Amino acid sequence: MNNSTDAAQSTQAMPDVQSYEDKRHVAITRVGIKRIRVPVLVKDRDNSQHAVAEFALSVYLPEDRKGTHMSRFAQLLNDYREQTLTTANFAEMYQDMLTRLDSHAGTLTMTFTYFIEKFAPVTKLPGMMDYQITLTASTSDAGTVETRVTTDIPVTTLCPCSKEISQYGAHSQRSVISIEALIADINSFSWQQLIESAEAQASAQLYSQLKRADEKFVTEHAYENPRFVEDLIREVATELNANTYIGAYTLEVENFESIHNHSAFAQITKS
Repeated sequence: MNNSTDAAQSTQAMPDVQSYEDKRHVAITRVGIKRIRVPVLVKDRDNSQHAVAEFALSVYLPEDRKGTHMSRFAQLLNDYREQTLTTANFAEMYQDMLTRLDSHAGTLTMTFTYFIEKFAPVTKLPGMMDYQITLTASTSDAGTVETRVTTDIPVTTLCPCSKEISQYGAHSQRSVISIEALIADINSFSWQQLIESAEAQASAQLYSQLKRADEKFVTEHAYENPRFVEDLIREVATELNANTYIGAYTLEVENFESIHNHSAFAQITKS
């Protein structure tokens, strides 16, 4: 008998402890693995990028089952490692996870850094801007699969009050637009389009490379487009409301004030 046959028979003879009945009758809402990193290939629009993604995978465990099969989570990641991940097949990956773990509900989360090439506004010098993207798939109360996207988008805002009351100049600050959105159309949604539409509502965008002519343009552009935190969040919310690929969302804008020792923030939730 060869070694592979010996191994197969040995595995068959081993008890499946996880499948034993549990007498305590306490269901577990989520059980799984997290903080596991895997190299992946992600795609948005026509742009594919290699990334290192951090995953969290979990499923519902019924009250009569002792444990879940943890190794199946890692095997799932390995099986999808060679695939190009989009919002569409990320949802398929989640459904595959539920099938492999014999569960009706769970959560699959993937967080990775996505790079967008941006060109300086005047010199057109190229540079890369990085954004953290988190995709989450889960089962709704109605039993359907929901996919959500979360991202933070850094921008510049210039204070309208400062501009109005000062004889010259106005103070500006770094701001962050945080979006958590339910994706209504996983086949057409683009997280890059989401980022770009939000950036366009700020006083000015950020760039990784600016020469003097570019810095002059960005400074003057911000001065001509002042934004309170209330202005910025309303402008971004208007864009989200018009985006047919997005359903519900939670939107927050935080201004890291340059003349105060506190931040200003605003939040809008659409269910």
